[in-house]
Amino acid sequence: MEQTKEISALLTLIDDPDEDVFGAVSEKIVEFGRTIIPNLENLWENTVSEEVQERIELLIHRLHFTDLKEDFRQWSLSGHHDLLVGAMLAAKFQYPDLTTARIVQDVEKLRRNIWLELNNYLTPLEQARIVTGILYGYYGLKGTEVAYTDVNEFLIHKTLEGKRGNQLSNGVLYLILCELLDIPIKAIGVPKQAVLAFFKPGYSTEMTEPVSKIDFFIDPSSGQVFSHKDIEHYFKRIQVPAVHVYFKPYSNKRVIQNLLEEMAKCFDNEKDYYKRAELLELAALLD
Repeated sequence: MEQTKEISALLTLIDDPDEDVFGAVSEKIVEFGRTIIPNLENLWENTVSEEVQERIELLIHRLHFTDLKEDFRQWSLSGHHDLLVGAMLAAKFQYPDLTTARIVQDVEKLRRNIWLELNNYLTPLEQARIVTGILYGYYGLKGTEVAYTDVNEFLIHKTLEGKRGNQLSNGVLYLILCELLDIPIKAIGVPKQAVLAFFKPGYSTEMTEPVSKIDFFIDPSSGQVFSHKDIEHYFKRIQVPAVHVYFKPYSNKRVIQNLLEEMAKCFDNEKDYYKRAELLELAALLD
């Protein structure tokens, strides 16, 4: 953006020690939108004060976040909630300049490799084994438990780059591929675990007994298949009643909402509390 007198005046006030002045200046700068980011980056490069650099970084983050909120709002209102788009938006929270072309290409390669192995005569279990075989065998995806120590473990591009993710990010990738291939595998809300389920024809989010429409379950950290008996034993072990709500298929909006809520738990120190609040704000947009 052209450095007008107004912009120059606002930028010189970023280092004002009065928090009220800085607050007012911040609001004015944010009103310019992301086109002012190059001006802020140039100021950052020519500033020696770490405190002022932190203020500039926060302003740039606010500008990106304002755009991201609008992107999520539009995605939430769209007729089809494309899961890959939702996952890439979630990644842009931490990497606002993320280039999505490479992600789309990597996902398309995986989709094609799986599609070449599929045919109309496969059983549900055989379909799932092909997805698992390509994703965890041929591609080499590895899984970890959800630890909340590194937000990168939740992000689609980092999962693809490192061929490693936690239960949630691997699960999102698995779901994206199944959506592209019309395989009826959905996330469900089993407590303390990220679990996928292969649904029989005729399932819907309005089912009163969704468990009866599930063929089997999948652990997205490894692709391992679990039976109904395995899930029953799990509920007994954690001493929680296996009520129907835990087996309802998540919508794509709910999948991304859950991803954002879980990402927020990574920011548990005082310095990063604002990021936790922002992620929860994004998640609330998807209600």
